[in-house]
Amino acid sequence: MWVYDDPVAAMRDGMRLSRAMTYKAAVAELALGGGKGVIMVPPHIKLSRERRHAALLDFADTVDSVDGRYITAEDVGTSSRDMSLIATRTPHVAGLSRRRGGSGDPSPMTSLGVYIAIQSCCERVFGSPSLRGRSISLLGLGHVGQRVARRCLRDGARLLAADVDPGKRATAERLGARWMTPERALEADVDVLSPCALGGVLNDETVPRLRCRIVAGAANNQLASDEIADLLAARGILWAPDFVANAGGLINIAEEAGGYDPAAARRRVRGIAGTLRQIFDDSESIGATPLTAALELARKRLFVPASSARPV
Repeated sequence: MWVYDDPVAAMRDGMRLSRAMTYKAAVAELALGGGKGVIMVPPHIKLSRERRHAALLDFADTVDSVDGRYITAEDVGTSSRDMSLIATRTPHVAGLSRRRGGSGDPSPMTSLGVYIAIQSCCERVFGSPSLRGRSISLLGLGHVGQRVARRCLRDGARLLAADVDPGKRATAERLGARWMTPERALEADVDVLSPCALGGVLNDETVPRLRCRIVAGAANNQLASDEIADLLAARGILWAPDFVANAGGLINIAEEAGGYDPAAARRRVRGIAGTLRQIFDDSESIGATPLTAALELARKRLFVPASSARPV
């Protein structure tokens, strides 16, 4: 659920997100597809509680109308409480509370995957996965961003934090991070830039101004276009493909099939490290960007016969 200027922008975002979701599921070897639902909020409308509930129920009816071919779950602008409301109109909902037999809020597992991606990139660039003494600039202090921040700080990293909401400054200071505006945080001289807000942050204008060695974060669609991957590589910046780094939440939800086991979910999320290692090795061996290597891996796994796919 997000504010869009017009339906075309909402549809375009939905298509971009569904593409990323397809690759995310394939790279993680999940027997899932790649649908994505977008609830458009016009900029001139202030959603009351009643209007918001009505929009969620309309969306629930849409989900139910496709007979299980699409399963919805919590994402930007929605919560596990919203999923409980949607579940009153359709059974095709994942990420419900543990009390209701689901896996609960996916953000802890998403943040674990991003943290592992940061470690994996540090191992590749600096020779060690340790974050002690590493400088990290984190953009976005939402549910996932805050958890990534805590994990990095616990490991001894020096953290800069930013958010478009100036009210998050108190959160940053409480965590022990140094607050910056998003513009300054993007261009900070750090080891790692971790975009954990909305996508499109890496483009022709911003990438030349980056002063980091690594980009690894939770945001979807970080690249304004696929060509930006070449620009990052030309500048010697290692990018962890977003649909690999942020797959923890989807992996967690996939574990709901057949009964949720949080320990099994964590083990599979930790497998992101091995996936990134393979992607970086393939990237070097074929002389291509991590994006190209990740897309090639996704395409290979998309066409694995269903009988031989890893069960979820």
